[in-house]
Amino acid sequence: MQRPPQEDFSLKETKPHLGGGKVSGDKLTSTYDLVEQMQYLYVRVVKAKDLPGKDVTGSLDPYVEFRLGNYRATTRHFEKKSNPEWSQIFAFSKDRIQASVLEVNVKDKDVVKDDFVGSVMFDLNEIPKRVPPDSALAPQWYRLEDRNGNKVKGELTLAVWMGTQADEAFPESWHSDAATVSGADALANTRSKVYLSPKLWYLRVYVIEAQDLIPGDRNRFPEVYVKAILGNQASRTKVSTSKTINPMWNEDLMFVTAEPFEEPLILSVEDRVAPNKDEHIIVEGEKKEIKFASRIHMRLYLEGGYHVLDESTHYSSDLRPTAKQLWKSSIGVLELGILNAQGLSPMKTKDGRAGTDAYCVAKYGQKWVRTRTVIDSFAPKWNEQYTWEVFDPCTVITIGVFDNCHLHGGDKGGGGARDSRIGKVRIRLSTLETDRVHTHSYPLLVLQPTGVKKMGEIHLAVRFTCSSLLNMMQMYSQPLLPKMHYIYPLSISQLDNLRHQATQIVSMRLSRAEPPLRKEIVEYMLDVGSHMWSMRRSKANVFRIMGVLSGLIAIRKWFDQICNWKNPITTVLIHILFLILVLYPELILPTIFLYLFLIGVWYYRWRPRHPPHMDTRLSCADTAHPDELDEEFDTFPTSRPPDTVQIRYDRLRSIAGRIQTVVGDMATQGERLQSLLSWRDPRATALFVIFCLIAAIALCVTPFQVVALVTGFYVLRHPRFRHKLPSVPVNFFRRLPARTDCML
Repeated sequence: MQRPPQEDFSLKETKPHLGGGKVSGDKLTSTYDLVEQMQYLYVRVVKAKDLPGKDVTGSLDPYVEFRLGNYRATTRHFEKKSNPEWSQIFAFSKDRIQASVLEVNVKDKDVVKDDFVGSVMFDLNEIPKRVPPDSALAPQWYRLEDRNGNKVKGELTLAVWMGTQADEAFPESWHSDAATVSGADALANTRSKVYLSPKLWYLRVYVIEAQDLIPGDRNRFPEVYVKAILGNQASRTKVSTSKTINPMWNEDLMFVTAEPFEEPLILSVEDRVAPNKDEHIIVEGEKKEIKFASRIHMRLYLEGGYHVLDESTHYSSDLRPTAKQLWKSSIGVLELGILNAQGLSPMKTKDGRAGTDAYCVAKYGQKWVRTRTVIDSFAPKWNEQYTWEVFDPCTVITIGVFDNCHLHGGDKGGGGARDSRIGKVRIRLSTLETDRVHTHSYPLLVLQPTGVKKMGEIHLAVRFTCSSLLNMMQMYSQPLLPKMHYIYPLSISQLDNLRHQATQIVSMRLSRAEPPLRKEIVEYMLDVGSHMWSMRRSKANVFRIMGVLSGLIAIRKWFDQICNWKNPITTVLIHILFLILVLYPELILPTIFLYLFLIGVWYYRWRPRHPPHMDTRLSCADTAHPDELDEEFDTFPTSRPPDTVQIRYDRLRSIAGRIQTVVGDMATQGERLQSLLSWRDPRATALFVIFCLIAAIALCVTPFQVVALVTGFYVLRHPRFRHKLPSVPVNFFRRLPARTDCML
């Protein structure tokens, strides 16, 4: 399936007007300088007092309504309270203001029609401007007026000012474009937020032995194992090989746990009395007094020397150990400006009209950030800036864009709605130039059952500032992971299982935040499920290997051309170079490193100027067959009909057969090398041993330079001295026995 030619999946460099235009070269000098300045009208409503009663009973259910042209926003209401306290901040984008007067109305919530209590009017031309880091504008008391401008009973505490998104009130404010959202919970879901992942630890349970077990059946020795449960995690030892009442295990059980430690560790010793039937080892009781006669010996401790993996090691954002005492000082600062998006695809239908309520999530290290939700826009402008400390340059920041599906009454289905994926961007810090502002438009690509689709573009500004160049360079000589991963390594299966548990803990904790960072968001950002089988991904990896080997293949072809005298001048020069290196062998290594240096300098002019981005061609996403995509999006276990599963299984067997053949051929070559001295073929081994003896004697009496020259000139001989048949050494090697004839 070919991608449409009109699709543009490329990365584009942009020139946004950052930081209000205060630019000095590539460096910006103003605060909040990685985003375009946006002007906002801020209204902070604190409280009211002495509000008059409006109901028949003399009570009042007050709330405040803000009107600014076509905009309308309201605070929450209180029941039967004449002195309410709201402490809410509202922000109105100046770009959308089409009025000259801000009207602040206090109203009484009613079933049929809300009653008017009083209002305060502000002329926008008289509202003061506040530029951070100026001191906060203090709220003032304002006397309420009726619709004719007459003073009425009641006062309202307000603060009104003009500012930018750098204002400290910005993250706490309710934005005017969310005014159509219904429900306080849904409205809270539109605000920006900074989250911290829980601090994760590995818990090691080293089960040593048990003593004086008393099984339920006294006529047999128990087949005992230890079962451990921590929250949703369960693990067990093997059945003890010592069939006694004092079994031994000496086995490790590993778990992931998070601070604060809320869940208990439950350990039980169980006896396998029959297949699929286990029972707890019970201790003996005497009359009504319980006497504990059995004991279990174990060691439990939290492992602080490991890094608890919750991301793939290919694009981890943090590699530090859990224990803070082992942390090294930071090497720099990463700053991210999330500017805007363009051309977003419609994600849902509201009132018969397609729309998108987009927000961004960025994850680096333990810090997650979420921008505010821009309601009903295919070109949202966020212009929010965030900062992270950097401890390792070989890490990756991930930025995802999502559609908010929990607005307009929230999720009335009780958990059925899920925020939709719009796309994701990964940026490796080591690919960025330090102290330079990188401004690019990244394509947002999502793989769907119908193929790869561009969902829009996101504009980002990224700056990686290095505090110590020496410390950063030193990081390239350090192990990627903490030392414990190499001194006491965990198995691959252990790491996979522990990573799964870690992602579940992180997603559960963040989904309980306010507003929640939902499970589907966390799992998408952490690439949960990326290890599942995919025909497309498998082909992409094969092509990657071919791309790596293409350089070696090109060198081999070039050398064949030299040996076959395709270009006689080049071949003669190679002969001269070869002669010099043989006569002066001390020049071999300097020549190699000098050649690599010259290649590196030569390629400097073509160095990449843009960060890498999602590549559809590299991922084989633009040529994937529809059936392959359907297989990739299939559930686990499969939900497809048996006929489809059979076709895919046969296809998988065919591909696995080819892989099996390649692996078998590689094993055959290795076994032939082993058989040279194994006397598996006594005649071949005898010939090789005699050849080795003769070669040893000849090399002792012949200078090494002569041997090298003869060998080199023989390899580079002219085609007229070559034979089309394979050489004697190749014929001899191919005739050596392998173990293929011993396989069933």
